[in-house]
Amino acid sequence: MVQIGQYPAEYNPKIHGPYDPARFYGKPDTPFGQVKLSEVGSWLARRNKSPQAIAGAFSRTYWRWQHKYVLPKRAGIAPFAQVVFGAMGVFYFLNYGKISHHRNYKYH
Repeated sequence: MVQIGQYPAEYNPKIHGPYDPARFYGKPDTPFGQVKLSEVGSWLARRNKSPQAIAGAFSRTYWRWQHKYVLPKRAGIAPFAQVVFGAMGVFYFLNYGKISHHRNYKYH
């Protein structure tokens, strides 16, 4: 059953306190930075690859970014610059085929 708009099943307010959308409430696993090269396959096999889990990961990433750059009292220009540079990178990738034909070559 899809639980859109509901708390995660692992969340318990008596244990975890106020709900934080940027936190993963599931069973903790070894961080990717601490995984040995021989264990990468088993580490990837333990990941939940359902669409709901992927959407939850994107949501947590978004809220972590919001809490760090957008929501502080004196946020500054960093979130706007990140969005602009990210959009520049995306549109460069999308238009690379057209841009590559306009190179200036030096013929000898």
